[in-house]
Amino acid sequence: MRMSRAGMWGLAALVAALALSGCANKGRLAPVDDHSMGGARGSARVLPGAENAGKPGYYTVKPGDTLIRIGMDNGQSWRDIIRWNKLDNPNLIETGQVLRVAPPAPEVAVVRPATSPITASATTPAASAPAAPAALPLPSAAEEAISFQWPARGNLISGFDESKNKGLDIGGKPGDPVSAAADGRVVYAGAGLRGYGNLIILKHNNTYLTAYAHNQTLLVKEDQTIKRGQKIAEMGNSDADQVKLHFEIRRQGKPVDPAKYLQGN
Repeated sequence: MRMSRAGMWGLAALVAALALSGCANKGRLAPVDDHSMGGARGSARVLPGAENAGKPGYYTVKPGDTLIRIGMDNGQSWRDIIRWNKLDNPNLIETGQVLRVAPPAPEVAVVRPATSPITASATTPAASAPAAPAALPLPSAAEEAISFQWPARGNLISGFDESKNKGLDIGGKPGDPVSAAADGRVVYAGAGLRGYGNLIILKHNNTYLTAYAHNQTLLVKEDQTIKRGQKIAEMGNSDADQVKLHFEIRRQGKPVDPAKYLQGN
């Protein structure tokens, strides 16, 4: 059966339309259902402790932070920070997470007036609120009067500079003794803080910490009680370009010039 000229034109138009339709759909993907964001589009997961951001006694984690550095910068033991925050895995802290870095305030017992048995039986006991962390107290006169001695004998390589050098660098030979500058307790002994090598941190009271870096050998362990002048390490060049002791004094976590505290000792 011969098709008329009009019918042929109509068929050609239909074929062209189908071809264009196929080109339009070629390469078009199905809508993506992104479950990786954990819910509605644009929603963000709330990090632990976010409600406490900016409050006294709390710290917001920054990129590159470790618990050891957070503890040193806030004058605390990193193990205490783990305990106060009930951290299951201390190696997993996130940028933006808010950590308690001051001990919780002691709970105060509430004394309620005596009531009749009928009133008491009808009263529901109030739930006790969790203790909030206390802001760092002002140092006492006894804490401020602590006496520090030089931790090593040797030439002073470089002095304190708040922006470039947070302590003193004392030169020496490999194996030279490193001594505790004051009585204290070891809150860190290891090589987990970049730039410090084999490091010891002593906590002397609620106000002062001292740090001893770049050691060759560590002679003490965490939680060990140390006496002023006790040998705690041997000088070395771990994570340093020469043999030296890098020594810091931190007052409530902030580096201060050790020379002002060591003079006359």
